[in-house]
Amino acid sequence: MVTTSKRSDGRELRPMLTEQMVLELVPISRTTLFRLERAGKFPRSVYVSPNRRFWFRDQVIAWQTAINDNDERNLKRGRGKGRRRRSDRF
Repeated sequence: MVTTSKRSDGRELRPMLTEQMVLELVPISRTTLFRLERAGKFPRSVYVSPNRRFWFRDQVIAWQTAINDNDERNLKRGRGKGRRRRSDRF
């Protein structure tokens, strides 16, 4: 469990999740995670160094809540169109 701590000015620090932690919370593949992020459908990660990225826990939870609220309101939503066909293949 992630505990919150306070900064010297009294404000709480926002817990951050690693890629592995996000993938344990959200049942999608790594590729889908990055596709959703690039499309603006998942919270953006924050780089803390050139090779290390994190997501804010509160943003991921808000995204999960929004997905849940959307499903309850729109029960007849369809699936995606699937892969696009490339016209230059044949």
